[in-house]
Amino acid sequence: MAGTDTLEALLRQAFPDASDLTVQDRTGGGDHFQVIVASDSFDGLSLVEQHRQVYDALAAPLADGSIHELRIKTTKGTP
Repeated sequence: MAGTDTLEALLRQAFPDASDLTVQDRTGGGDHFQVIVASDSFDGLSLVEQHRQVYDALAAPLADGSIHELRIKTTKGTP
């Protein structure tokens, strides 16, 4: 099971320039998460493309079932 620290590490690796990066366990059960990422790497990308990058960064815990539900909020640059 992936915890918030694991997910945050994966996201920080994928978005080293993130000005804001937050991972919250929404239910306390360790499988429903909300992530917030603000990154200049999102500049010029649609919301779908931004979220796709987050999904790609979390591919392993999504594939092994560690993440049952994921809410994503992304912004370009500083929030």
